[in-house]
Amino acid sequence: MNLLLLGHGKTGTLVEQVARERGHAVQVLTSRENHGGSALTAEKLGSIDVVIDFTNPDAALDDILACLRHNRRIVVGTTGWYQHLDRVREQAQNSSGGIVYGSNFSIGVNVFFEVAATAAAAVPYGYTPSIVERHHVHKKDAPSGTAISIQRIVTQIGKSEPEITSVREGETVGSHVLLLDSQNDTMMLVHDSKNRRGFAEGAVLAAEWLRSKTGFYEFRNIFRELRA
Repeated sequence: MNLLLLGHGKTGTLVEQVARERGHAVQVLTSRENHGGSALTAEKLGSIDVVIDFTNPDAALDDILACLRHNRRIVVGTTGWYQHLDRVREQAQNSSGGIVYGSNFSIGVNVFFEVAATAAAAVPYGYTPSIVERHHVHKKDAPSGTAISIQRIVTQIGKSEPEITSVREGETVGSHVLLLDSQNDTMMLVHDSKNRRGFAEGAVLAAEWLRSKTGFYEFRNIFRELRA
């Protein structure tokens, strides 16, 4: 495939590496070169199969809308823009392009979401849920998109919204803890990322999956369809 990578930070650099390992051609646009999605023209996107976005919350929405406006496909690993999901869904539905977005592209985290959904069944039996997430000091959104996803899952299943505590320290890649506490016992579910490669691999797999599809997809609903 011909991939266009938006953002070339720590995760974006790994996305490029993983994509090339899997035999794909990769072009890179930094945020400085693509202010407000201005570089995402019909000409620039003409030979691109899928765009992968790992930029920042301020840039992501412009990138998404530009790609869908030109009927292209985009995988979005950036978080912090989800207040615009309805707008993006509508744009995708009116486009022959497509989008896969996710708060976390790690396969392990998406299995963790399913474990959290099962554990949330304890909430009506007197368990109080809470979430603690830790990330590096450079992360711009708090709470993390992953923590918000866990919160949404637990609230939907357990009918009680867990409080989220966010910690920003050092170069922590990402750690999420779901605590379910009762008078009788405590459950603690933990996902701790060792590095960013899992995010990059998931994003590239999602791009391969999206290549022949159109529409609006959340990664946690399609990750089981991916082929490693």
